[in-house]
Amino acid sequence: MVLSGHCLLKLNQDAREGVVEKRYRVTLTVEERTGLEKLVSTGKAAAKRLVRARILLLADEAEGGSALSDPEIVAALGCGRATVERVRKQFIEEGPEATLSPKPSPRVRERRLDGQAEAHLIALACSPAPAGRAQWTLRLLADQMVRLEHVESLSYETVRRTLKKTFLNLGWQKAGACLPRRRASLSRRWKMC
Repeated sequence: MVLSGHCLLKLNQDAREGVVEKRYRVTLTVEERTGLEKLVSTGKAAAKRLVRARILLLADEAEGGSALSDPEIVAALGCGRATVERVRKQFIEEGPEATLSPKPSPRVRERRLDGQAEAHLIALACSPAPAGRAQWTLRLLADQMVRLEHVESLSYETVRRTLKKTFLNLGWQKAGACLPRRRASLSRRWKMC
């Protein structure tokens, strides 16, 4: 069954695994092949873009193309089989330019700490360490923020990123966090004549 000028959807039943496999056949036009060969030969592009171009060139089933199978492409380029399958599929469905320059992920992550919670975290980090401790640790700060009900859950990595963003350091004062000290340069300044 032909879906477009570049796609042949072939359904194979693998008797051993019982898996239905979809296979997208890449057929490049002369202009597309020339453009990809030029891109690969110059080598002046992002590594991901070059690998995708090489995959398309090796998967090309048009006359004069390599027409390698997925395992052969994986062995030749050292990339994963899923990558080869995704590149084939994206080329068929979206075209060559979308395959070479994929869109960034639209995923937006929600912030765990708003401004008020950050202020509570900084105040807590600057307060004296709990009894029996010389200083606050990231895990202690995260647990204390949950215990004080400023947030429902908080990872120590979020605490680290927040303190790093505010230039606080947990290691220089005994009481808690502090602003970093300026250190004198170990090398002399060079003068221009």
